[in-house]
Amino acid sequence: MGRIHTHRHGKSHSIRPVTSGSSWVSQNSAEVKELVEKYAKEDLSPSQIGIKLRDQHAIPLVKAITKKTLMQILQEKKLKPELPEDLDNIIKKAAGLQKHLKTNKADNRNVRSLELIEAKVHRLSVYYKRTGQLPKNWKYKSVVAQLE
Repeated sequence: MGRIHTHRHGKSHSIRPVTSGSSWVSQNSAEVKELVEKYAKEDLSPSQIGIKLRDQHAIPLVKAITKKTLMQILQEKKLKPELPEDLDNIIKKAAGLQKHLKTNKADNRNVRSLELIEAKVHRLSVYYKRTGQLPKNWKYKSVVAQLE
């Protein structure tokens, strides 16, 4: 899969863990759900929760054990973040770049980078509005992103 704004090709040959229950996993479905809830209350993002479960508890894939995705578990417990994680990360990146451009006014190359990042925000927001993960009236404002 290629990248939109670069000439690089991106990651290839990434393999997901086995989908059936692994023999070395000692936790059952309820214990995994408790761990997900505990880490979500510690303000970890969904990807950080997955990494922590993989590295500290040897749980390769939550869905194989619980029959639900991590986001479905968070939604049941009403701990789902208000913005999707990838959109939130891109907004934070844009805010950091805007802060950089305020102090470095001659940095024209990063003005273009900011335009590309904001285009990604708008593309993602259209997708998330269409799928119902964002409200229809949600709008990205670069001034609001600077304040967060």
